[in-house]
Parts: sequence; C-alpha cells; structure tokens
Amino acid sequence: MATTLTGAGPRLWAPARHRPFRLLWLGQSLSLLGDGFSVVAFSWITLGLTGSTLTLGYVLAFQAVPRALLTLVGGTLSDSWSTRTLMIASSWTRAGLMAAVGLVGLTGHLTVWMLCAAAAAFGAVDAFFQPARMSILPSVVDEDLLTPANALLGAGTRTAAVLGPAVGGMVIAVTEAPVAFLVDAVCFVLCGLCVLGIRTRPRAPRAAAPAGARPAAEAAPSLGARIREGVAFTWRDPRLRTVVALDTAVNFCYAGPFTVGFATLADQVLRGGSATLGVLNGSLAGGAMLGTLAGGALGGRPRVGLLVAALAGWLGAGMAVLGLVHSTPAVVATVLAMGFAIGFQGVFGLSWIQRNIPSDVLSRVVSVDMVLGYAAAPLSLVVCGALARTSTFALFATVAAVLAVTAAAVLASRAVREMR
Repeated sequence: MATTLTGAGPRLWAPARHRPFRLLWLGQSLSLLGDGFSVVAFSWITLGLTGSTLTLGYVLAFQAVPRALLTLVGGTLSDSWSTRTLMIASSWTRAGLMAAVGLVGLTGHLTVWMLCAAAAAFGAVDAFFQPARMSILPSVVDEDLLTPANALLGAGTRTAAVLGPAVGGMVIAVTEAPVAFLVDAVCFVLCGLCVLGIRTRPRAPRAAAPAGARPAAEAAPSLGARIREGVAFTWRDPRLRTVVALDTAVNFCYAGPFTVGFATLADQVLRGGSATLGVLNGSLAGGAMLGTLAGGALGGRPRVGLLVAALAGWLGAGMAVLGLVHSTPAVVATVLAMGFAIGFQGVFGLSWIQRNIPSDVLSRVVSVDMVLGYAAAPLSLVVCGALARTSTFALFATVAAVLAVTAAAVLASRAVREMR
C-alpha cells in the first residue's frame, strides 16, 4: 500500500511528460473554455436583443439539436478520417463563426435569426470535434498511460466548464457582449494550433471485424451503413451495452436531479436560496475533480464492471439521502461523495473503452454513448420538473430506484462483472 501511495503522484503526472499529450490537454481545455464562452455570449446577447427567455430557449435549442443529430456522423467520420484533422477543422471553423458573430454584433446589425443560424452552425461543427477528442487519446499516449491521461484531461474539462462561463461573464461585464464572441474565437484558433502540433501514431490494425462487416476488397460502405455498423457493434457486446446503459442512466440521473433537483432542494427544503445552490453545484464539481484525480493516481486495471455497479449503487444511495435529509451539511457531504464517485469511475470506464475497442470503430462507439446522453438529458429535465411539483422526495426517490435497478442489472452479467 505504501508503495502504491508513494507512486501515485508520479503516476498521475506521467502523461504530462510527453509533448503531444500536453498539446492535446491544452487544446481540449481551450476548446471547452470556448464552449463555455459561447453559452454565456449567446445567452446574454439574445436577452439583450429581445429580453425574452423563450427566444433564448430557441437559440440554445438551435445549437443543441444539430450537435445531437450529427454526433453519430462526426464519430463515423472520425473512424475513417484523421481525428486530428477533424479537431483542427472544427476548431478553426468555430473560430470563424464566432469571429463573424462578434464583428456583426459590434456593428449593431446582429439579429435573432442570425444568432439562431450561428448557433445551429456552431452545434453542427462541434459535433465533429467531440467524438474525435474522446477517441484520439490512444494514438497520443501508450496504453499504460490511458488512465492517468484521462484523469488529467477530465480535470482540465471540469476546470474549463467552471472557468468558461465565469470568464465569459467577466468579459461581457467589462466590455460588450459581442467581444465575448471574439475572445471565444481566439480560444478556438489556439485550440486548432495546439492540435496541429500533435504527432499521432498510426492506427493499430483491426484485430477482428464484427459479424456482417464487408471484406476490404469490396467498395467502401456508405456513411449510413457505417453508422449502423457502429450501433450494431455497440449493441452486440454485453460489456459495451452495460457501459453505455450506465452512462445513459447517469446522464438521466445527472441532468434533472442536479439542476431541477438542486434548485428545488436549495429553495424549498434547505431554505438557503441561490447561495446554497452555488454550494451544492460547487460540491458536485469539486467532488468530481477529486475523484478524477484519485482515479488517475491509483492507476492499474480494477474490475470496471464492479466499479460500474458500485457507481450506480452509490449514486442511488446518495439520491435517497438527498430525498430524506434536510440538513445542509449532510446534503453537501452527500453531493461531494456522489461527485467523487462520478469522477473516479469515469476515468476507468473511458480508459476501458479506449483499450478494448478497435481504433477503426472507437469513435462510433463513443458517439453512440454521447448521443444517448444527449437524449437522456432533456427527458430527465422534463421528468424531474414534473416530479418536483409533487415533492423533492418523489424526485430523488424515483431517480434512486432507477439507479438501483441499473446496479442490479450490471451485477447480473458475469461478463460485465469480470471486465478489466
């Protein structure tokens, strides 16, 4: 144990010794920082133009829907094209879009329909970046560094998710809303330059083609056929089905409870208002950050299937506590522990996918997972919003039951329990 703990720090930071990984980390963090900027900029300038929250919903939907619809396309292209090239092209295209919106905004000629068109284009282009950034890592670091590398990338992701909206809001406060779009564009330009400097290794040959795959001598399958192949590949493997199902369940139990649920809990149960809501969100983010770094420092190859079941059970227990306990310190401690579990398991789950999925189908598997998460989030918001009208107990108890069933289903499969 002492040896393990002694080597935890060096193990966690080992990927940072490699220049390609440092460039990937910086580029991905800048891109996600830019995403945070874009949300604040679109929101603020829309409200400034119209004063309508309904219109704001339309603009944000114009960004979210194309991203969800095209993620499978982006993942499919990432498996046949260079992930590095897709990341660069997406970054620089988003930079051009944001610069155009910012410049038009400074002239005073920006309209709501221009914002909707820009948001839709941004979401569409972003759909090609997201699967690529998740699947490029095995071509950047050695297999034994995947876990700490995912931990460091995850830490950068969570940091950018907090800093992006915060810095974007500060930029708008001291300048004008369109300037945030210009700063956003700079982030994406720098992201593209970072990724341009990465030298990836050649893809490993596919070990075994899935059933029904076409021989190499035949004509290349269509885009639709490749998308269907990726979905079928994910569905056929019980281990993949389980990981994807858990991710979907966690997304469902994350979006609603941690937005609608937290707001209701802070306002109606804890009676702490927006300050308490901020503490709850900070506790979740802080716990996830600690869990991510702890997973990267631990390293090794634990039984991922058991971690998957443990995460579902742990989150289910946490949801039950949130529905029953009315003490702010106890709720904060519970949320911190839930965030830790999410961050810890996420490192090993993603590393398992990157190690075990052939490189020429990896992005498609990742995109299937992402699309299901996109679909689960709005459904969760609607369901939790309806349940919250009854009581916070009904909301959190329902989510706890979903997670308990998920944990039991995971443990029922021997193949999943033995995943490493």
